[in-house]
Amino acid sequence: MNYILLFTMILASLFLVFAGMMTASLISPRSYNKQKGETYECGIPTQGATWVHFRAGYYLFSILFLMFDIETVFLFPWATIVQELGFKALMGILFFLFILVLGLAYAWRKKALEWK
Repeated sequence: MNYILLFTMILASLFLVFAGMMTASLISPRSYNKQKGETYECGIPTQGATWVHFRAGYYLFSILFLMFDIETVFLFPWATIVQELGFKALMGILFFLFILVLGLAYAWRKKALEWK
């Protein structure tokens, strides 16, 4: 392998990244005022404490949603070529689904899917 070409490409990519960041920082508009540091809530001035604690259940629910959303993303490409892959691919995807069902059963048992 030609390491000089690889080294040149790495240097060029690093240069382009830093050049873009420097150009953006030099030509970007700046305006500093007190209002930019305030908490923004849909155009309405905030009332009361702005650091409100949310229940961990909301975060857990969103993580579970993302987990099963990503599962769907992995299933689509597999479903398009399932006949070409054969029996091993079928066993692999069944194992994948089994682990996801175990995760769902665990979340259900811990009552992570309930809104209280």
